[in-house]
Amino acid sequence: MKRVFSDMPMSLRTVSCTLLCCFAAGCVEYHPYDTRIKGEKSINSVNAVRIEQACAGRRSIRFAVISDSQRWYDETEDAVAALNARGDIDFVLHTGDLADFGLRNEFELQRDILNKLTAPYVCVIGNHDCLATGEIIFREIFGDYNMAFTAGDIRFLCLNTNSLEFDACEAVPNFGFIGSQLESFPSEARKTVVAMHAQPFSEQFNNDVAEIFQSYLRSFPSLQFCVHGHSHSVTAEEIFSDGVVYYQCANTGERSYLLFTVDEEGYDYEAVYF
Repeated sequence: MKRVFSDMPMSLRTVSCTLLCCFAAGCVEYHPYDTRIKGEKSINSVNAVRIEQACAGRRSIRFAVISDSQRWYDETEDAVAALNARGDIDFVLHTGDLADFGLRNEFELQRDILNKLTAPYVCVIGNHDCLATGEIIFREIFGDYNMAFTAGDIRFLCLNTNSLEFDACEAVPNFGFIGSQLESFPSEARKTVVAMHAQPFSEQFNNDVAEIFQSYLRSFPSLQFCVHGHSHSVTAEEIFSDGVVYYQCANTGERSYLLFTVDEEGYDYEAVYF
């Protein structure tokens, strides 16, 4: 070993010694592409069942939206505490970017924080969640990139809109999924809410099909509004000038969440700061 190191240039010796010290000290936790999940999996499907059971037959639903918690762990803990303190929320939607670099431990840490919510929660995939092997990890921990559930008389569509991260390897948005949901719309549902991470006309969205996407969404019974994250600020915008408002949730670092109440009279919206 002495001979090997003595024959190396000083810069290589420094790097080699640093790596050996890191391994000895345990600072290299795992390979960045590690996909060996620890803890709970299939969060979305399990919690969707909880939401449907708890809200069955209801005509008034209240839910919160948080988003882009990727690097704000302490603030996400505080968001969970603030939501739990309310005691009047049926469920929570997270509109994506749980991870910053698509690493397994990021997803696991976020999941473990969100699991402290007293209300069930569902997560949408964000563009940062797709980095490295994040797509694989998200699917394992949370579930399919596109999913739907019914809360009372409202059908919630949760869609992958991160087209830039998928190239041509997968249809994003997935019009096949959206069409199948329209064809099999539950008889007990009378209204629709759509959740996504990247909104139409953002750099992530496949804007060649933005108008078609909106046309599909407007085909659903009584589309109330759309919610999304991605741009890290609170906004409410009628993107297509057609009466459908897209509500954007800020990142949790801004210490805010969106609160929606949907009932037979319509819906109320509020940005809540904690």
